[in-house]
Amino acid sequence: MICDPGDEKDESAADIPAPAVTISCLARRGERLVPSVRAAAEETAVAFSFNGSTHAVMMATPADLGDFAVGFALTEGLIETPADVLSLEVIAARLGSGAGVELRMWLPEGRAKAYQARRRTMAGPTGCGLCGIESLEEALRPAPALAPNAGGGFDSSAIPAAMAALAGAQALNARTRAVHAAGFFTPEAGLVAVREDVGRHNALDKLAGALARGGWRAADGIVALTSRVSIELIQKAARLNAPVVAAISAPTAAAVRLAEACGITLVAVARGDEFEIFTHPHRIIERTRNHDA
Repeated sequence: MICDPGDEKDESAADIPAPAVTISCLARRGERLVPSVRAAAEETAVAFSFNGSTHAVMMATPADLGDFAVGFALTEGLIETPADVLSLEVIAARLGSGAGVELRMWLPEGRAKAYQARRRTMAGPTGCGLCGIESLEEALRPAPALAPNAGGGFDSSAIPAAMAALAGAQALNARTRAVHAAGFFTPEAGLVAVREDVGRHNALDKLAGALARGGWRAADGIVALTSRVSIELIQKAARLNAPVVAAISAPTAAAVRLAEACGITLVAVARGDEFEIFTHPHRIIERTRNHDA
């Protein structure tokens, strides 16, 4: 059975850190330094293990860990659906320098063999999605191509609507001003899901898990991001079969090349009603509005 952290029966789940803590500081107010407090986003070492072997260790926000586990496995190509995870345990661990979390998953034999064939170990700081990869080719691995008609078309007004909805749904960032968010928006349903994390790629992994576990198809909407768009985010979006990725910041050149190659419509610098389309603009439709003379 796949368990969310809140459903985990192991008593160690109660030891998982909160996603934010209150810390003391000195704040300059006017011309004086005064004692103050601030909410700070937590960073926790999160280890992903498959069939007893550690695959990756990431620094991440300790929230939505069940979604994180499934989404990471999906976007890394280790599974195709949540049903490929036979069991999932979220286990708190005490480390010399603090608390950690192990996401312990078991895969069926066929998936386990595929995993062993491309096993890698990563140990990196927050926001680093490609640390420790043993092969440079693995870092630049091609992404699966989307079908030319994937996702249909979206009215151009859907982009600012998605970004505005995402901005209003970032509860953790409103407290800490220190985390990224990834959201999924459809014109019919609005903002379906949002996940936050100190790492931008972690937020997207959590969103991937939430969509898969909730039965939503990324092909039916827009993936919205609060960060710049780097190559690993396009790799993950392609694994989700997401036809449109929209972000508040600019893309890297490598991300643009990969989005073009795999068929993703990449929209970036999306602020207010303005945005820029870098690849496959056919999915963004500007409606002609007639006005009475």
